[in-house]
Amino acid sequence: MASLNVLLVAEEGAGVTLLKALSASGQRVVGVVTSSPEGETLGTTPWQVARRLGYEILPKEKVRDPSFADWLREQGTDLLLNVHSLLILRPELLRAPRLGCFNLHPGPLPRYAGLNAPSWAIFRGERLHGVTIHHMAERIDTGPIAYQELFRVEEEDTGLSLSARCTKVGLQLMQRLLDTATRDPGAIPRIPQDLSQREYFGRGIPNEGRLCWSWPSRQIIDFVRACYFCPFRCPWGHPRTFRGSMELEIVKATPATQEAAAPPGTVGAVSGPCLRVACADKEIWIHTVRAEGRYQNAVDVLRPGDRMRESPEMLRSVDQEMANVRSAGEEVA
Repeated sequence: MASLNVLLVAEEGAGVTLLKALSASGQRVVGVVTSSPEGETLGTTPWQVARRLGYEILPKEKVRDPSFADWLREQGTDLLLNVHSLLILRPELLRAPRLGCFNLHPGPLPRYAGLNAPSWAIFRGERLHGVTIHHMAERIDTGPIAYQELFRVEEEDTGLSLSARCTKVGLQLMQRLLDTATRDPGAIPRIPQDLSQREYFGRGIPNEGRLCWSWPSRQIIDFVRACYFCPFRCPWGHPRTFRGSMELEIVKATPATQEAAAPPGTVGAVSGPCLRVACADKEIWIHTVRAEGRYQNAVDVLRPGDRMRESPEMLRSVDQEMANVRSAGEEVA
């Protein structure tokens, strides 16, 4: 079977893995569009691997150049593969490769289009998630589906673990795409999306990143899990809360069995480095928080009887409310 001419547009570990697979398979990589590493990085980057393998590295700005489509045609490019890159490709670029442009999307289209699909799935309590390889179109994440696979969301999944599963399955589907494109390009599926089922998620964060203690305990734990990407940075950050005027981020939380017997946000019993906090229905265990720029055990920052709230304004409004009640009582007296 003849090899393919592939342009890879890639970031992160998924881009590294696919680039190595392309090199090992004998496919011709005409170029790699990726970011150059800035400062210290966690792990190897596509830029570093492309350089080591001797591939031409193209700056991200190249995709905004109308003449880049002509360059792709001159290279005889068969496929453009986009893996974990958020670059928007020009229409003429989408039409340049002979067999098309394909994107690895870490969510089941059309329901989870856009950004941070694994985190949104956990936050919304989904029990099934998935990954999609789709033909790229001018409108983001709307092109026909080539391959899709669904899998269970486990109770212990975090934003990081579910994203990693999407990457693992997605790269397997990318290999399936490459095998089909090499053997019989006409057999690559083109399944139109039912765009009436489309949901698009932008850069917004649930509740603007604030943790609401009056939510059910399950929803709070799901929010914390959705934001857990340690040791990597979560695009949402960790859910924020306040103890008085001090901002805290809740990093790790797990269910407790006790029904809540105190107002939501009230800190209760301590066990080792953890402590319990009341939610709308039950209590949860808080293990790790981030305060003053440092990750710390919850017991090193919070004490039984503390009351956490969504914002300092809420604390002040409650205090004012209590002051008004006391004043009214004094007037009556």
